[in-house]
Amino acid sequence: MSVAKEGFEPLIVAFCCNWCSYAGADLAGTGRMPYPANVRIVRVPCSSRVNPSFVIRAFQRGADGVMVAGCHPGDCHYHSGNYFTRRRLSVLRRLLEYMGIEPERFQVRWISGSEGAKFARVMTDVTAEIKALGPNRKLRDAQ
Repeated sequence: MSVAKEGFEPLIVAFCCNWCSYAGADLAGTGRMPYPANVRIVRVPCSSRVNPSFVIRAFQRGADGVMVAGCHPGDCHYHSGNYFTRRRLSVLRRLLEYMGIEPERFQVRWISGSEGAKFARVMTDVTAEIKALGPNRKLRDAQ
């Protein structure tokens, strides 16, 4: 590990669906399941409401990693919202790669409201993965 990465703590922006993933985050909190404090949660009505420009803007504003979390496919409160999410964000992943952003910096996960432990584990794993990559300067330096 390089010296620059040793003191580095990544900023993770997590867009969480109100009905499942945000409820999973709430369950993790009330169950005192620890996950890194450098995760910033943005509650959205549905994961399909996350516009790709929100993800790009998060990277521009200093996020080292971005995650979109929604209901498991087939369990969406809005019936098919997470299917739209899956299609839209797979295209976004390719765009981010084209822009020079490592694909590991952008994650899409399915977490239900009863999976507080999974939420905490995913946040811990994603933070560790981003920390190993080091700071994201690609879009920040472009402005």
